[in-house]
Parts: sequence; structure tokens; C-alpha cells
Amino acid sequence: MIDRSRLRRILVLALPIIGGMMSQNVLNLVDTAMVGMLGNAALAAVGLGGFATFMCMALILGISTGVQAMSARRKGAGRFSEVAIPLNAGLLMVVAVAPLLSLVLYLLAPYFYPYLNSDPEVIEQGVPYLQVRLAGITFVGMNFAFRGFWNAIDRSGVYMSTLVIMHACNILLNYMLIFGKLGAPELGVAGAGLGTVLSTMIGSIIYFTLAMRQVRPQGFLHGLPARKEIWGLFRLSLPSGVQQLFFSTGFVATYWIIGLVGTRELAAANVLINVTLVAILPGLGLGLAAATLVGQALGREDPRDAAQWGWDVTKVGLVLMTALGAPMWLVPDLILMGFIHDPVTVEVGRLPMRVVGATMAIEAVGMVLMHALLGAGDAKRVMVVAITTQWIVFLPLAYFVGPILGLGLIGIWLLQGVYRLMQAALFLRFWAKGAWAAIKL
Repeated sequence: MIDRSRLRRILVLALPIIGGMMSQNVLNLVDTAMVGMLGNAALAAVGLGGFATFMCMALILGISTGVQAMSARRKGAGRFSEVAIPLNAGLLMVVAVAPLLSLVLYLLAPYFYPYLNSDPEVIEQGVPYLQVRLAGITFVGMNFAFRGFWNAIDRSGVYMSTLVIMHACNILLNYMLIFGKLGAPELGVAGAGLGTVLSTMIGSIIYFTLAMRQVRPQGFLHGLPARKEIWGLFRLSLPSGVQQLFFSTGFVATYWIIGLVGTRELAAANVLINVTLVAILPGLGLGLAAATLVGQALGREDPRDAAQWGWDVTKVGLVLMTALGAPMWLVPDLILMGFIHDPVTVEVGRLPMRVVGATMAIEAVGMVLMHALLGAGDAKRVMVVAITTQWIVFLPLAYFVGPILGLGLIGIWLLQGVYRLMQAALFLRFWAKGAWAAIKL
């Protein structure tokens, strides 16, 4: 059992994070439902383009982990006038890198996208969508830096409220730009990408405005950060960014493998992944809460309390995610038919959806303890485990089982469950050993 005061502390920190992320994934589901009305090729193009975008900006997203770990340590140590300094360093890194990265990838998109899928209709719709999404990398990077900061200083409510506003704008903009409503041009799949970029820009403006009003005394934008701060953030963020890069590239590779099986399977996989991303939100939100609680405890030089926070948050995650997985196991068709209008495609996705529901408890353990380790600064070992299990175990076996042996989408999804189990077991072992407590930031 968890002490009631500790449970309250976990929920006060985690629920706003989960709420904000829920709005993100509800948005993804609304996007999927809107784009699904355009057909299987459009659905496949958006799914593949979304993960290709994630892959292209992954190194930038690792900044969020570094900002959260460093700011949480400062708050735990009582250094309140310095908690925003890692955020300053993170924003500087984004501005220095993201615009050039965005331009280069925008120009290269028409050349590398056809390697991801050979269906001409998917390519025709997917390239413009991807190019529009790549144009917004700078705003995404800024938003992730702010996410790490707000969560680190126990202001996750700011993160949630901003995301809700941002995603409400996104739904409206997508409706207008996909279907040409309210005087907007009818852009189809490209309109979905443009709506996402514009809403991300709105989110960045809100974050900057709130930070200027509320955290200037904590060091926000008080001159350029020192070289030591930038190097410390880079050292923490790079392993996390590399992990994100390989993870997202692995997802794109998974889409490519499924595309070899068939376009119908690819359309079903897009829905499966988006529904899964909603279901794992409690684990991800609780994981980010665990990173903050662990970082603050280590800032107070209390590793025993940090260890207990990891275990307590994991228990909460097990309960919540097991409950969320139950409908996927019991009524998979009911969920799938909200997004897929082809009965054959629904049948393709039925058993994989049940596999997702059955493995939610595994996701809870892996996700919470992975972020707890990141909050302690143990980013290198997390990176090695994540890359090894995905790229050396899962992807080669998925290619062999799916396209070669012909076991289709269900074979690939069963293997994904096995690889996630391996990850969870390793993170559990690392947390129990406690070597992370000696890491200095």
C-alpha cells in the first residue's frame, strides 16, 4: 500500500500532466477520425508522416529530459533563483539548431519519403504533410523545453492548461483546413499538418508569456546561460535525444515493415498506435511525475526517498493502466470501428488490439521506471537498453515474422509485447540495484 499523503503528492503532480497529454492524444484520435474519412491511403500517409516527423525532431526533444532533471535538482536543493537557468539553456539550444534542421529536412523530404512506403498514393499525400510538419520543429522543441521545466517545479497545471488551449485550436484548425470549412482552403492531408504546426506556434507564445510573468525571479531569460549550464544540459539531453531518435526511427521502420505486408495493415496499425498512445498516457504522465519526485529527492540528498518514489509511482501506474487496457481486450471492434470504416481492416486490427490491452501492465512498469531513471540522470543506460531491445531484438524479428513468414500484423504486435517486456524487466533491475543514486548533476 502507498501512504495517503504520498499518493496525493503523486496524483497532484501527475494528473495535470496526464490531462494535458490526454488532450494531445484525443487530438490525435480526432485527427485520425477526420483523415480516415479521406481513405486508407490518407490514413497511412498521416500515420507514417507523423512518426517520420517525430524521428526528424527526436534529438531536439531530448532537451526536455535534461531541463526537467536539472531544474528538479535545483528545486529540491532549495536553489530557487536558479531553477529556470536550465530552461534558458534549453531554449538557446533549440533556437541554435532547430531552424537549420527544419530547412534541411524540408528540402530532403521528397527524396527520403518514398523509401518509407512504395504506394504512390501514400507518397503523393504523405510528402506535403511531412514537409508542413517539419516546418514547425522549432516550436515543438521550445514546447518540450517548457514541458520539462513546468513539470520539474511542480507547475504541471500550467503545462496542462496550455496544451488544452493548443489542442482545441488544433482541432478547429484541422477541421477548417482539411475540409475547407469556415472560409479556409480545402487542403486535405496537408491541412492536418498545417493545423498542427499553427497550434504548436500558439502554444509557444502562451508558454513564453506565462514564463515572463511568473518565473522571472527564478532566472528566466536573465542573460545568456553560462557555458557550464549549456554543457551540463547537453550531456544529459544527448543520450535521451539519441534514444528518442532510435525509438522514433524504429517506429518508422515498423511502419515500413507493416507496409510490406499491405496498405490495409498499415492503416490498421496507424489506428492501433494512436489508440495505444492514449492508453499509455497514465504511464507516461506518472513517469514524468516520478522523474520530478526522484530529482527533487536527490536534490535534498535523500536517495532512499527517491527510491521509494519510484516504487510508489509504479504501483499507481499498474492499477491505472491495467484498467485502461481492459476495454481493448474485451471490445476491440467497438474501438476500431470509431476510426476504420472498412470491415476487413477492422478484422485485421482485432487481435493486435487485444494484445495491446493485455500488455498495459508491462507498459506501466517500463514507462514509470524508465522516466524515474532519467530523472536521476541515468540517461546513458536507458538509451542503451531502449536501442538494444528495439533494434537488435524487435525490428529484425518483426521483419522475419511479418513479411517473410507471413504472420502479418498480429505476429508483429506479439513481438512488440515481448520487446516491451524485456525493457520493463531491465529497468526494474536497474532501479532495484540503486546505482543511479550516485549520479551527480
